[in-house]
Amino acid sequence: MVTIQQGLREDGIRVSMAKLCRWFGQPRRTVYYKPTKAAPKVQEALAAPIKALIEQEPSFGYRTVAGLLGLNKNTVQRIFRLKGWQVRKRAVGFRPRIEALPSVAQAPDERWATDLCRVWGGRDGWLTLAQVIDCYTRQLLGWHLSRSGKATTAAAALEQALITRFGVLGRVPTPFLLRSDNGLVFTSRNYTRLVRSYGLRQEFITPHCPQQNGMVERVIRTLKEQCLHRHRFESQSHATRVVGDWIQFYNHRRPHQALGMKTPAEAYALAA
Repeated sequence: MVTIQQGLREDGIRVSMAKLCRWFGQPRRTVYYKPTKAAPKVQEALAAPIKALIEQEPSFGYRTVAGLLGLNKNTVQRIFRLKGWQVRKRAVGFRPRIEALPSVAQAPDERWATDLCRVWGGRDGWLTLAQVIDCYTRQLLGWHLSRSGKATTAAAALEQALITRFGVLGRVPTPFLLRSDNGLVFTSRNYTRLVRSYGLRQEFITPHCPQQNGMVERVIRTLKEQCLHRHRFESQSHATRVVGDWIQFYNHRRPHQALGMKTPAEAYALAA
């Protein structure tokens, strides 16, 4: 309204504010009102531990931070927004998907998933990390890091997972599914024979469709963002120690959004 009055005045037309308000049907109090609300403030007692945690772990979002610090997630989100600490989101593009059974489960030990990734081990060169997770609890049950990318590495991770879950190495009480891609390691004669000997049934995703093994792929991405990409390993033993500490943290301390902000170990204890 003030802009209109100034424009008319430049054209040599003087109109009072009261008349302009009557013309446009606006109450005068809306023209003269000036907001008095102060800028939002952040309590430093709340912001300090949040800042310390995200400086230590920059990839943590507000839900993870709230779960680890025992704070209300809405309060943490508000502090993130006011301080400009939000985690940068990936751009969402067009990604065509095929219709296929996702890697989900309705109970523990109904479907496990396994995959491999590469880790730079300093003077020991490239290493291969095999992982096995429970698709219901997201618990990382078994893993093995070695210089070999052969079936023996994947077999060691599977055997560790069986010992972690059942306490002994032998045939499982009830057969269940083990999902993997179609790589040479998982389709090799030695690996498939080993899987059958423990009473598991293999299932393979459609070639070139890693999203069908999405849960273990997501764990690998989290591992890379929060552990592998934040360290410069000097050797295989150094990488093994750091990865082992992170997996312990992931299973027992890190809250998971898909599990209702429970840790994988807590989700298994509630479902068992």
